[in-house]
Amino acid sequence: MTSSTTDAPSKDVDPAPGSTTTSGGGPLAVLKRAFGMEAASVLVATVALILVIGAIHPDFLDPRQLRDVLQQSVYVAVLAAGVAFLLAMREIDLSVGAMFGLTLICSAMLMRDGWNPWIAVLAGIVLGALLGLANAVIVQVFKIPAIVATLATLSMFRGLSLALSNGQQVVGLPLDHAFFEIFGGRVLGIPVSVIVLVVLAVVLTFVLRTTPFGYRVRSIGSNPDAAAFSGISVAKVRIQALMLMGGLAGLAGMLGLAYFGSGDPNIGSGFELLAIAAAVIGGTALRGGSATVVGAMLGAILLSVVTSGLVYFDIPVNWSSFATGAVILIAVGIDSLLRRRREARASAAGL
Repeated sequence: MTSSTTDAPSKDVDPAPGSTTTSGGGPLAVLKRAFGMEAASVLVATVALILVIGAIHPDFLDPRQLRDVLQQSVYVAVLAAGVAFLLAMREIDLSVGAMFGLTLICSAMLMRDGWNPWIAVLAGIVLGALLGLANAVIVQVFKIPAIVATLATLSMFRGLSLALSNGQQVVGLPLDHAFFEIFGGRVLGIPVSVIVLVVLAVVLTFVLRTTPFGYRVRSIGSNPDAAAFSGISVAKVRIQALMLMGGLAGLAGMLGLAYFGSGDPNIGSGFELLAIAAAVIGGTALRGGSATVVGAMLGAILLSVVTSGLVYFDIPVNWSSFATGAVILIAVGIDSLLRRRREARASAAGL
């Protein structure tokens, strides 16, 4: 009798929810997996980089400066969390930055036209999910890779942002409304958007590690054929993951709108590459089968530290993109080297 267990993903995929394996799925086990080797390494790298920059330029260690670094990283960090889900199942979405910008513009326009800001915010998040659904439908109907489909929708969504706003900033928003005061404000000196990011990290880690959806995402990425053979609907999970990505892009857009207080049709340009880089730096493997939401978010913070640190070294703005790309390449290269060494040691030990 043929058994599917020989083909089932085993290295990178945790046991299915409800499994009775000794590894467990309790809170402590989830916490350990959330702050695994990959997340720990990027955290150490981020702290080390902050200390190095601070040793040369002590002003960088000013709490207000560090708070600004965190604030600037929030939007890419939220997008990177969604990208981690997609990479875990060998998918990618290049339109995340454009979705971020389009949802922000649309909600800003609704507020300007008299909509209740809370309803406009909900509409923005729903719009993001629908944009993700549109990506999924294109992938399913035309049977093309998500990277190709979302490359096209990137331009479409960006074009819509420019067309709807006539290429102008959307201003005249009710900045005295509770939405802007709450989500654009601080609690005990900490930006509310950062608090939202922390809560989101906990929720998405729980979803990825302990729910059937998260298990299916990782199973598909580890071995698509085995996942399909075991009864998992790859198409359905792909649609759900792309909609989750869109919803997170919408949420990031709403946090950005609360902070900036206006809508810029060019906002979010380049966020897609930063989000992908953050997820990979944080320990999400491009080969699929595994991901770390916390690591992806920490990767975004690392990139924000790099961008802010360059200012202190008087590096011309024309070189900032080059320097950021170099740091990404170095970080990914080191992570790949360390990963191969760990896999080699595990193989030698017979694991």
